[in-house]
Amino acid sequence: MKNIILLFGLLFGGTITVSAQVNQSTFTEDFKPSATTQPEKKFPQVNSKGIVRVSIPAPKAQLVQLDIGGKKYDLTKDTAGVWTGESAPQDEGFHYYQLNIDGASVPDPGSLYFYGASRWGSGIEIPAKDQDKYALKNVPHGQLRENQYFSKTTNSIRRVYIYTPPGYDKDKDKTYPVLYLQHGMGENETGWGNQGHANLIMDNLIADGKLNPFIIVMENSSVNLPRGPRPGMNAQGQRPVPGQSVPAGGTPIDRPNFSAQFQKILFDDLIPYIETTYRVIADQRHRAMAGLSMGGMQTHSIVVSDPTKFSYVGMFSSGTFSPTEITDIEGFKKNVKVVFMSFGSREGGSANIQAAAEEWNKAGIKGVSYISPETAHEWQSWRRSLYAFAPLLFKD
Repeated sequence: MKNIILLFGLLFGGTITVSAQVNQSTFTEDFKPSATTQPEKKFPQVNSKGIVRVSIPAPKAQLVQLDIGGKKYDLTKDTAGVWTGESAPQDEGFHYYQLNIDGASVPDPGSLYFYGASRWGSGIEIPAKDQDKYALKNVPHGQLRENQYFSKTTNSIRRVYIYTPPGYDKDKDKTYPVLYLQHGMGENETGWGNQGHANLIMDNLIADGKLNPFIIVMENSSVNLPRGPRPGMNAQGQRPVPGQSVPAGGTPIDRPNFSAQFQKILFDDLIPYIETTYRVIADQRHRAMAGLSMGGMQTHSIVVSDPTKFSYVGMFSSGTFSPTEITDIEGFKKNVKVVFMSFGSREGGSANIQAAAEEWNKAGIKGVSYISPETAHEWQSWRRSLYAFAPLLFKD
């Protein structure tokens, strides 16, 4: 894999420790509760500029901060002991955040909770100009099903989420292709449903007639990961600035095996479970795999190690993939239909994916690149990536 981007700061909650100050004179006082604010709660709020406002009672605290987007913002306490404050404008889309009370990082009791940074914590939705793509609309809806299955590989019961398209339960004779869709580092199988709105993206694409319906399978691939410096850190244990890639060869985690045990779970347990439990078409031509960040790196590793399982490959903010990595390129061409690579425009890897896609086109396989405008290593990049990738699948 070339030009691997190891920016998992959002997933690990990395922050700049210096407090940030916000110019309140620039505020537009049109704050409203976010879509991710708990029902009946007033905070957190967002205004039309993407500024986040939080509030929490903590009368005995000495310092309370809002920790979001890699920075900490000091809150102000009123006479009743309620701390309130704001962030700088945030990118459109979903963001993890937390509160810091006298040095202790805690979830905001006013927000819904999401699994990221290897814990359940707060998240906030900044309204986006293209949020219609993942909006809850009056269209036919599929189901996001939670299943448990036994894995021989781990000798345990594992949880998996399966999206089934509208009408799945009505036409008992219809069979479907399958996309195996993976989350990023520090997230789990809930991510694509909760943060990514994959089910709503699919519902809306199907309602608009933009794709052939298929099933999506979402499992937890954070199993038996390699030890050492965390992804996103350089050799000195420091985090690159947003949008900067880790230099090639400059880190001890260059080309790690991020598929690890998950590949065995996938091949020996998960795919057989799906193909005996759901009405799916059980062959390579009707299987796709994709993932964001670590999940895309796992996709890459799995496809390189066994090119016979998937015919569509998607890597979102996960580096690039070259035909030179395939031993039998002629055999690969017979089975693989699309190689898709994407980045946010503010990620360092975005400059290279168009050329990487052209390598595949020259090799005789459809290569597609997509750049999400004005986003970084974040869920809005990945929602848009899924929206662009899904219509390419299972066209023949």
